Amino acid sequence: MKFGGTSMGSAERMRAAAEIISKETGKRPVCVVVSAMSKVTDLLLDTLRHAELGDRAAVDNNLRTLLERHIQACDELLSGSPSAVRLREPAGSAVRSLMAEFHRIANGMFMLSTCPPKSVDAAISIGERLSSVLLAHYLESAGIPAKSVNAAEVVVTDAVFGNASPQMGPTGEKCAQRLQPLLDEGVVPVVTGFNGATANGQPTTLGRGGSDFSAAILAASLDAGELWIWTDVDGIMSADPRLVENVAVLDELTYAEAAELAYNGAKVLHPRTLAPLVEKKIPVWSKNSFAPDKPGTRIVDRLSGPPGVRAVTSMSNVALISMEPANSIVSGTRLMARALDALALANVEILVFTSSSYRQVFCFLIRKQDVPVALEAIESNLSLELNHGYLKPVEVDENVGLLAVVGEGMRGTPGLAGRVFTAVSRERINIIAIAQGSSELTIGIIVRRAGLERAVRAVHDEYGLGIATAHEAVNVEA
Repeated sequence: MKFGGTSMGSAERMRAAAEIISKETGKRPVCVVVSAMSKVTDLLLDTLRHAELGDRAAVDNNLRTLLERHIQACDELLSGSPSAVRLREPAGSAVRSLMAEFHRIANGMFMLSTCPPKSVDAAISIGERLSSVLLAHYLESAGIPAKSVNAAEVVVTDAVFGNASPQMGPTGEKCAQRLQPLLDEGVVPVVTGFNGATANGQPTTLGRGGSDFSAAILAASLDAGELWIWTDVDGIMSADPRLVENVAVLDELTYAEAAELAYNGAKVLHPRTLAPLVEKKIPVWSKNSFAPDKPGTRIVDRLSGPPGVRAVTSMSNVALISMEPANSIVSGTRLMARALDALALANVEILVFTSSSYRQVFCFLIRKQDVPVALEAIESNLSLELNHGYLKPVEVDENVGLLAVVGEGMRGTPGLAGRVFTAVSRERINIIAIAQGSSELTIGIIVRRAGLERAVRAVHDEYGLGIATAHEAVNVEA
């Protein structure tokens, strides 16, 4: 079970998490992975930035805020029963020790006026370590044997600080040595999410979606029966509820569908979270810790129901980069290759890529925050062509949005793509670019930002993905 930041956000939420854990520990072994309390990672990073800038007052203020919040949670959790009160002092001592460790790192950055990536990784994992300590002590006070475990002891990664990747073989060996004995003894390991360490023990973090990724790594390494991801929503939805009123919670998705939804902007599991689970076909549940009795969404290797469109998602904080050779003599293919190579070296993720045949014009969609880095990389790698006029100036259009329609098996259903275009055109929204892979798992459409939300609603309604439509279908069958 993995509990996110909102599920760890207060003493009350930690008690709710403990109740969820306790219901399962009598049935089978449970390994828990925790995020930092909500907003804590942001506050840790803010503290490091102020330390680098030499702002002692801001650093001290943030340190007080962090300590007070966790001590308050500790006092609220460990009160009432004698067993809880007995554990309050050791838990509080552990919290103060971790905060002192963070203080030492921040102080080093203050003196050096720099934030080395290695030190940042060691510092920001403190948030998860604090959550782990608090939840483990509370479980103990409630009569559930538990042990706080720093993932640096079990998750072995490469040395790409800030965005490390796991080494599954060594991680499996560490899990067998450190976690499996605890599970065999009936102890609940409460493992920190988001972090790990290199083979020689240097702390690392796993980047975006890191806590979910940690849970998947451990689930695969321990041959778990299931992975449950506890969040603050009822499951994965057919569209963003902020844009569409009658969204439905999806009962099931495939790994590929969930990854595509995440890649195209949906607030679901990060695509690489699912990678360790696919080979072993470990099912994943996305569930709501605020409403644990709701069924949630199950992510599996293969669906039991019919194929087709499952959900619509969108991204608004994007930019379209267009490139065009000055004449047909210049090889557009070579320019594409060099542009893509430049983006890869700059670690810029491409969301959509399309090209024309004769004029060899090509364009790609990236996140808006990546535009400066992308332009610098392209202009550096293609400086000769740009300076001599072989390549027209690179164009950037930030007034765009991405709409993606996701579903397994769309290839075998004629007319699905046509319905997307019909629904969008009905709203009088111009389509700027289209991308569809050979698997037809996703149809991506780039439109003007002003029409994006209307386009999402139109496509969602066209395929009848909402709750009301589903009820109507049941009534018709009846």
